[in-house]
Amino acid sequence: MFVSRYLCIINYVLKTTKNQRMKKTAVIYWPKKGNVENTAKKISALFDSGSIDVFTISEVKVEKLTEYDLLIFGGSTIGADNWEDTHTSKWYSFFESMKNLDLSGKTAAIYGLGDQILYPEHFVDGMAVIRDEFSGTGLRFVGAWPVEDYEHTDSKSIEGDYFIGLALDYDHQSELSEKRITKWVELLKSEF
Repeated sequence: MFVSRYLCIINYVLKTTKNQRMKKTAVIYWPKKGNVENTAKKISALFDSGSIDVFTISEVKVEKLTEYDLLIFGGSTIGADNWEDTHTSKWYSFFESMKNLDLSGKTAAIYGLGDQILYPEHFVDGMAVIRDEFSGTGLRFVGAWPVEDYEHTDSKSIEGDYFIGLALDYDHQSELSEKRITKWVELLKSEF
């Protein structure tokens, strides 16, 4: 009886320690500077110190991504039908380096910036490109965001009544960005 009780206590302690392990998050974004980078910094400030790292896509060591539990990707869309599809773009190089990476069991989220007035038919299309490029890696995506209160006409990043990630328009709705970021991070934490 004593041995059985002792083993139960050890098992409980081991499970509790494993569950209390700090979850690690990485924010990976491009382009550098501007609102995409500022958003990455705002997101990271909403996580516990020491639990999050922020990288540009040219700084991150791809093989290290397996060490993170949650990966947050950020980018911008400037209205083009074919988003960053040239072989010389930073995103293309990043996606190529991810081709053989197994991220099964990891969770991911995306935020995207766009201009819904100048490019209403392609608002935040880049989020769909990012998600699609990771389709073979085993990532589970969270962080769908409601499409209400936006003024665009179309987006490849919409499924049902939701964007596949956080949509931001600093050109025409900058006053809503801070609140949206905060609510979205709360959503990520609850879904994660």
